[in-house]
Amino acid sequence: MDYLKRLLLGKPLKSAENDDQNLSRFAALALLSSDALSSIAYGTEQIVVVLITLSAAAIWYSLPIAAFVIILLVSLTLSYRQIIHAYPHGGGAYVVSSENLGKNAGLIAGGSLLIDYMLTVAVSVSAGAEAITSAVPALYGHQVIISIVIVLLIMLLNLRGLRESATFLLVPVYAFVAVISILIVVGLFQIISGNQPLNATAVPGAVVPGISIALILRAFSSGSSSLTGVEAISNAVPFFKKPRAKNAAATLAIMATILGFFFVGITFINYWYGIVPEKEVTVLSQIGKAVFGHGFFFYALQFTTALILAVAANTGFSAFPVLAYNLAKDKFMPHMYQDRGDRLGYSNGIMTLAAGSIILLVIFQGSTERLIPLYSIGVFIPFALSQTGMVIKWRKDGAGWLKKSIANIVGAAISYGIIAILFVYRLPDIWPFFIIMPILLFVFYKIHDHYKKVAEQLRLAEDAPLHTFDGNTVLVLVGNVTRVNVGAINYARSIGDYVVAMHVSLDEDVEKEREIEAEFKEHFPDVRLSIVHSSYRSIQNPIIRYVDLVSKNAKKHNYTTTVIIPQFVPRRPWQNILHNQTSLRLRLRLSWRENIIVSTYSYQLRK
Repeated sequence: MDYLKRLLLGKPLKSAENDDQNLSRFAALALLSSDALSSIAYGTEQIVVVLITLSAAAIWYSLPIAAFVIILLVSLTLSYRQIIHAYPHGGGAYVVSSENLGKNAGLIAGGSLLIDYMLTVAVSVSAGAEAITSAVPALYGHQVIISIVIVLLIMLLNLRGLRESATFLLVPVYAFVAVISILIVVGLFQIISGNQPLNATAVPGAVVPGISIALILRAFSSGSSSLTGVEAISNAVPFFKKPRAKNAAATLAIMATILGFFFVGITFINYWYGIVPEKEVTVLSQIGKAVFGHGFFFYALQFTTALILAVAANTGFSAFPVLAYNLAKDKFMPHMYQDRGDRLGYSNGIMTLAAGSIILLVIFQGSTERLIPLYSIGVFIPFALSQTGMVIKWRKDGAGWLKKSIANIVGAAISYGIIAILFVYRLPDIWPFFIIMPILLFVFYKIHDHYKKVAEQLRLAEDAPLHTFDGNTVLVLVGNVTRVNVGAINYARSIGDYVVAMHVSLDEDVEKEREIEAEFKEHFPDVRLSIVHSSYRSIQNPIIRYVDLVSKNAKKHNYTTTVIIPQFVPRRPWQNILHNQTSLRLRLRLSWRENIIVSTYSYQLRK
């Protein structure tokens, strides 16, 4: 197993090498922006899919909707740049909300993002699987299996370490950026040069019968899903090389610029070319076919889109473990999420995210359309809370607060608006979120309460008396008289003032009981042997009752009680399955007994 682990993950890294794992702007852009950049593969499509439910003529409304999405993008970018400089240690919306709005708001933001990062992975890989099946129709129907394989591969990549995952992502991310840039430039050139006449389903301003504010708002909320992932950089500031805040803010600005250009370009070309969504073929694929034909660049678009959608899940794998670390540090998640693995990554967070994402993929059968609404609500709640938190922070700071908070106010207003839209118009799609969140908050507080009680009980008072014992009663559990039991009793003699050996005899083993008793007296004439009978073929229950009895008696004489469980250890780990796990079960049950010291005497087999 160790060899396999080294083969898959590489050799362990020293703690002192942590700074060497930090990222430059170039590498961080690939690692942390893949989710945001990849969303243009389905952002425009989500707008058009909603509008087309009325008629193809309604597609022209995607242009003003895209303009409002860009306003939100600018606002969020300016706001998260402020958050990066104000909170350079990372934590993003969770830290901002906790400090300025209170712990409840912080936990809502943190819990929402935990869910959202799982959805990020699920949406990204399911969209990647759809892109793959668009290019290779023979694979259609196997999206869930393809998605799960992609999740496991990305999990393995992240377990290998931050720098290796960033290096791996450089090619797919920058290849995608290059191909989409060429797509937009070529598409716009064909329009400007007159080679591509207007083929739109309706001209801007045309009145479409049946259009409603409700439909436009639904389309806007769906299109805003393109902005998910914008907050990831603010969560992962510690990943950057020094000066961390400056590099993180610059990377965020670069990402937002590219994202805005891509979103506007794709939306406009989609409108001009008159692309209408089709089943089994993505809108971006249709745009590629219209602009490039069936040549090299079309297949390059399909391939790079599938790649970035698959690796876009990596943004979740980068941000989720850091957020889990911050929650664990504040004692709202298990402490194990603070532990770094062999490759200096937060391995427990990475594996938890992979497991949660696979469960979502199975539940929703890898459907991007069904996952998007949940995806949106999960990110816009933290957006709204973090913007509100920043407004309060600037207000507390004093003079000039209104000027500093303009971007935050705009971002908060639009974010709350989108939440309201989702609540009113997409409730049938997002209702699971409002069940999961209260449960998650309850779990957070139960974990925090547990850690608080543990600290209170373990804290040593200044006047705490130091209790001394007069002796130690040692109870050795004996099966047969073997080398294991001989070694255990000899050890018990070295630490105990009073040693008792105990054997559980089943009613049908009367002859065996006599043999063991005779053999034991021959080897240990000075050690008391207690034989307890079991009428129900149970070994554990008689042992527990006897231990309680010995412990009660020892307590009267101010003695400690130590239980030694002898066991032999096979030479190879797989051989354990050939033997019963009685010692393991006994240790587990005895660990719940008060004032009992449980010790294991292990005898290693050589063959």
